[in-house]
Amino acid sequence: MQQRPTVLIAGASGVIGQACVDHFGGSGEWNVLALSRRAPDSAAPHNHLAVDLTDADACAALGPKLAGVTHLVFAALYEKPGLYAGWLERDQMERNLAMLRNLMEPLLARAIGLQHVSALQGTKAYGAHIHQIAVPARESAPRDPHENFYWLQEDYLRAKRQGADWALTIWRPQIVFGEATGVAMNMIPVLGAYATICRELGMPLAYPGRPSGVSEAVDAGLVARALAWATTAPTARDETFNLTNGDVFAFANVWPAIADAVGLAPSFGQPFSLVNFLMEHRDTWARIAARESLREPDLETLVGESHHYADLLFGVHAPADAERAPVLVSTIKLRKAGFADCEDTEEMFVRLLRRMRERGITPRV
Repeated sequence: MQQRPTVLIAGASGVIGQACVDHFGGSGEWNVLALSRRAPDSAAPHNHLAVDLTDADACAALGPKLAGVTHLVFAALYEKPGLYAGWLERDQMERNLAMLRNLMEPLLARAIGLQHVSALQGTKAYGAHIHQIAVPARESAPRDPHENFYWLQEDYLRAKRQGADWALTIWRPQIVFGEATGVAMNMIPVLGAYATICRELGMPLAYPGRPSGVSEAVDAGLVARALAWATTAPTARDETFNLTNGDVFAFANVWPAIADAVGLAPSFGQPFSLVNFLMEHRDTWARIAARESLREPDLETLVGESHHYADLLFGVHAPADAERAPVLVSTIKLRKAGFADCEDTEEMFVRLLRRMRERGITPRV
């Protein structure tokens, strides 16, 4: 009987990592090693390795546990408090490189059967955080000339890949939405907490953003399915792929569907900061959480840094006359390579907000 492959998922408690634990572990076809400081909130079978990737000695001590690894999903990420200021700071870039290196060195020394590595980037690869990008952004474009930990990690991995038997796939997903809480960039817990507080205060669900430009989303579950496809697809070897749900959306246009999903009426007015709103109502959340026996009574723990991400995506702090340029990427390369799975973005919002209730993270409507 052929032995099942073993996937090591680094950053297993994050929005993509947790979805990967759900997918690989739930398939019944993989042994899953889930590596993260805190355990992923997943019922799928997995073994958790509680390790801080910034600790080189702790990573080195993992050596014997890594011997059977055949595939790596590196979804670990370090973000500074406040989130986006750190995107331009060199120490944050170096720390993310060190996290990858601290894991890869003992992994490559021990995992003689390693076959494939998936690494995550995003639209910051095209400079979306600092300037307008080409529409659509394509993987074949020259490397955008700005400092980014993506380039540090990619150069390291490509150097290690030279002469090795394992293959590398680099992923550039659009805005990722999923079930993980307490993470740096997942708006779903933010929207769920915001709706819960609005209902408690007898308020409609006010749209907090400016008139929004066109963008794309990707469901974390879809990311996990793509990464699983790449583990055996010859067309994914040593390639870089953009990844989206397959449709486009504007936040203002999907807002009525989001409001309906949480049982509130939508309203539109002046933009405001969800960071400020949520932090002003921490006690309201704590009261609701106690009354409804919710899983996380501390609002800041629930949302992580994701409320800062929400403000950024909603354009809250952008100048009033700033043009919201579209942020769109081409996924033709991935489709031609053989992965054509997709999600309806409005349906994604509804399903993920429903899952927040089903899991006891937000109250049932």
